[in-house]
Amino acid sequence: MPEQDRAARYRSNLQGEMDSAALYRALAESETSPQMAEVYRRLAAIEEKHAALWREQLTALGDGAGTYSESLRTRLLAWLARRFGAALVLPMVAAMERADQGMYDNQPEARAGGLPAMERSHSRILAAATRPIKGGLSGSALAQIEGRHRTGGNALRAAVLGANDGLVSNLSLVMGVAGAEFSPRTVLVTGLAGLLAGACSMAMGEWLSVTSARELYGQQIETEQAELTEIPEEEQEELELIYQAKGLPADKAKELAARIIANPETALDTLVREELGIDPDDLGGSPWTAGGTSFLLFALGAVFPVAPFFFLTGSAAIASSLIVSALAMFAIGAGTTLFTGRGMLFSGVRQVAIGLGAAAVTFGLGRLIGVSIGG
Repeated sequence: MPEQDRAARYRSNLQGEMDSAALYRALAESETSPQMAEVYRRLAAIEEKHAALWREQLTALGDGAGTYSESLRTRLLAWLARRFGAALVLPMVAAMERADQGMYDNQPEARAGGLPAMERSHSRILAAATRPIKGGLSGSALAQIEGRHRTGGNALRAAVLGANDGLVSNLSLVMGVAGAEFSPRTVLVTGLAGLLAGACSMAMGEWLSVTSARELYGQQIETEQAELTEIPEEEQEELELIYQAKGLPADKAKELAARIIANPETALDTLVREELGIDPDDLGGSPWTAGGTSFLLFALGAVFPVAPFFFLTGSAAIASSLIVSALAMFAIGAGTTLFTGRGMLFSGVRQVAIGLGAAAVTFGLGRLIGVSIGG
């Protein structure tokens, strides 16, 4: 790379590090929590060290570092922090760090100085700062920090919504075909095809989603393992800052981080959980289990609209399909109150109204198409 291009890159890096240092200093000045103020001061010091590296690179090229001033964005964010408090600006700063965490990955000078790992560290520290734990090192706080407890709420939500997808989509499909006045056999075959097609699609999508997440998590864990081996001191400091950002006093955070890093058997596990938010024992679950569950849940919902057509024909089959589906939709709507807190009657009736409304639209469209074809 020509020296002119290298110098431009060094100057851009220097500007970014100086802006970050100035912003962290402003956050420290406006922060009311002593623990968080100390975190921001230490982050500012790290950014200043990074700036020194780029000054050295510029000097080596014979290009003086020159005089730099803060960017307009930095000045604006610093003013907002000093005027309204650090909490207002923190989400924006965290988003900026998250967007910039890979900026040094392809710069050899930065890699030699360990900057890529540090940038990722800053992003994780600020992510932790957005969800601090208040108070000292109580038993409950330590439990929150050293382990995350999974609940069944998300699984229950997925089960209810998966069955609802199958029910509403297949009811709409069946009613659309019935509205076109096709034969009962055609309606039945179409409903079964919709059930299988929708269930397979849901299963495939869930399998791909979980598999992709597991692959990404595995790559992140490998990166964390390498950083733990190569720069254990920085990893310990990162853990210390994360615990401070969560609300622990500095001495307790330092003690806890040192104890974790000193134990090789648990260090990687804790780093992965705290820095990356990943459960290494789970990695998002089994893709086969997720895909199979999605298939069954969708099929369970989709079977209600089509079942009456096994035994009935004509208007009786259509009416039975609507009644059975409405009852199932009411049950699903009532089930959503487990995680919405709304009244069962309201949620059930709302679900029925939405589902039957969709079925009415497709039935009417089917009737129009049927008339046009037959006319």
